[in-house]
Amino acid sequence: MEREQVARAMQRFQRRRADRPDLKRSAVGITLVPEPEGVTFLLTRRATTLRGHAGQWALPGGRADEGESAGETARRELAEELGLELGADAELGLLDDYATRSGYVITPVVLWAGTGPALTPNPDEVGELYRVPLSEIDVEPRFITIPESDAPVIQQPLFDRFVHAPTGAVLHQFREVVLHGRPTRVAHYEQPVFAWR
Repeated sequence: MEREQVARAMQRFQRRRADRPDLKRSAVGITLVPEPEGVTFLLTRRATTLRGHAGQWALPGGRADEGESAGETARRELAEELGLELGADAELGLLDDYATRSGYVITPVVLWAGTGPALTPNPDEVGELYRVPLSEIDVEPRFITIPESDAPVIQQPLFDRFVHAPTGAVLHQFREVVLHGRPTRVAHYEQPVFAWR
């Protein structure tokens, strides 16, 4: 998969914004890195010392500063977490907003990092860093029900485990939109109860 293919898929996609002024704005980056065997994306396990969502799978990202665009937030957080500085020309588009139970609206930003970026994970924020081949997320998710919600909980298979929403939902939508050209929506999928705080 080439940068132009991803850019075209993102241009065709009509994203949906979440009109939730009661929630804090945030953004995550789906940061694409071409490797000899194919394109990968950057995924982290959050440091176990963090106050919120410690040890969970996460795309680099965080809360927006005043006046920042989603792309600016995602790129700043990528620099803070992984030491990777990208310009605005790295932004290929936005997926649907996802409102979380913990009080945020997440805007996923698709970024193209180019070949061989130097990465320096910040140990205060990042416990582990993975370069995940896109083929690893080109699988069907699992859906389960929980007594606390009428909405299905999405579970994205990865590394013989499951990545839950919001990250699992964002990765599933990226797979659908970019790898298959399907405008699949994911904002209605539920998070597991452990992620509600």
